[in-house]
Amino acid sequence: MAVGAPLLLTGEPGTGKTQVAHWLAWYLDIEDRLFPLYVRSTTTADDLLYRFDTVAYFHAAHDPERRGQPLDRGRYVEQGPLWKALEGQRAIVLIDEIDKASRDFPNDLLHVLEQHEFHVPERGVHVRRRPGVPPPFVVITSNSERRLPEPFLRRCVFHHIEFTEELVRKAVAAHAQSFPRLEESARGAAIARFLELRARPLRKKPATAELLVWLTILSARGVDARTLREAPLRRLPALATLIKDRDDEQQL
Repeated sequence: MAVGAPLLLTGEPGTGKTQVAHWLAWYLDIEDRLFPLYVRSTTTADDLLYRFDTVAYFHAAHDPERRGQPLDRGRYVEQGPLWKALEGQRAIVLIDEIDKASRDFPNDLLHVLEQHEFHVPERGVHVRRRPGVPPPFVVITSNSERRLPEPFLRRCVFHHIEFTEELVRKAVAAHAQSFPRLEESARGAAIARFLELRARPLRKKPATAELLVWLTILSARGVDARTLREAPLRRLPALATLIKDRDDEQQL
């Protein structure tokens, strides 16, 4: 926050990267000022600023009832997360799973995130941060599916969230209401077998999301601790919720 640099968070799925932005919004008491951008393969840096609704504009341009009437392109502009964040007081911008976008996307963000201002030609306005208002705090998450460009990394503060047993146990405790028929001893045995499974050289290791689904199914079936402790890994009940790769299945 002191240097106004984006916070880049990496870690396996289910380690809570996205939740950091929500926690910061709660901590800073600005939960209504959190503006997310969920990155897809087609996402560009402009999506962080604003989006021009080409489809709606096309339909309006070909509407027989509006034939001959000039169209206001500004009406078809939708504010992006950074635009919303620059209006008003302190805000948080979440750029979620940046590694899903094209390789150019991170570098395209650099100028925008540093300048905190941009032009919207369709409306003829220049958006900039208000004087005296701190810049938006930017949280960026990555699943490390590919390496991010060096110039981008140099401008970020980096933190990796380790997938640890403590993290797993906290996640399970937080979702305990989802598996009411699973006794505490059975939950402990399930976590131990889950970690044992992750220790194997699997192509796709199960993460927190798979564990929570597995525990929910174990609860629905009323599986006890003894069954979980004694079953070989390949015979664990509802194993299909944890193993999602045919080669991993064959290895077990």
